[in-house]
Formats: sequence, C-alpha cells, structure tokens
Amino acid sequence: MPTRSARTAWNGTLQEGGGQVELSSSKVGTYDVSFPKRAADDAGGTTSPEELIAAAHSSCYAMQLSADIAAAGGTPVALEVTADVTLGPDPAGGFRITGIALTVRGEVEGLDAAGFQQAAEAAKAGCPVSKALTGTEITLDAALES
Repeated sequence: MPTRSARTAWNGTLQEGGGQVELSSSKVGTYDVSFPKRAADDAGGTTSPEELIAAAHSSCYAMQLSADIAAAGGTPVALEVTADVTLGPDPAGGFRITGIALTVRGEVEGLDAAGFQQAAEAAKAGCPVSKALTGTEITLDAALES
C-alpha cells in the first residue's frame, strides 16, 4: 500500500503566525492554517488539523462501511457520513482532540435497520482512521433513511 504525504510551511509565532498545508501526494490543493482561526467559531476560510482529521475519518469510515454492508449481504446505494472533531483543553496542558462524533445516514438494499446498525458498528471498529484515533472517544449515530 502507498504512503500519502502532506507538508506544512509555517511562519511566525503560534498566535500571530500562519501557514499553508499542502496535500502533496494528490496535489489537489494547498490550504491556509492559522491557530487563532483554528480556535475560533468561524474558520474564516482556513482549515485546521481537526477539519483534516474529520475529512480523513468520514471518507475512511464511508469506505469501510460500504465494505461491511456488502460483507453482510447488503448493497450500499448511498451513504452520507459526517465526522465532527472537537478540540479542547488537555488536563495535562495544551490542547487535545476531545471527541469525534460520526453520523451516518444510509440508503441500503438487503439489510434491515439492525443489520445496518451492526455493519455501522463494525465499520467504526474496522476503519483504519478509527484505529489510529483509539485514544479519542468516538461516538456513532447510524440510521437508515427510508
């Protein structure tokens, strides 16, 4: 399996500086990062490590859930996955990711609600990004759409 890379160039102090993160492997974009905007309610056109983790987690989870639905005998028609990653104070000092809330709504053929829930839980446990984030509480809200 390949290794994927990103690069960040940063200038200045934490509070007054800023940088750009480049998605080096795919070359699909370079995005501004800033600590004050990271900690603000309005990101103001910049991304953050938490948003990038949310993107990684939601996409990885969707792929894993698709596989787990198929393994359970179902057919995934459409899956919508949201990952909400929260940054908060670390009791040991500094900051830490305090939680990740996964929400998935799915249109699936061949599985009932219980089967979908079972596949959703299996995907939460089996997703490589979930595995990498085991030190963080990850919650799941999964439901079929009618």
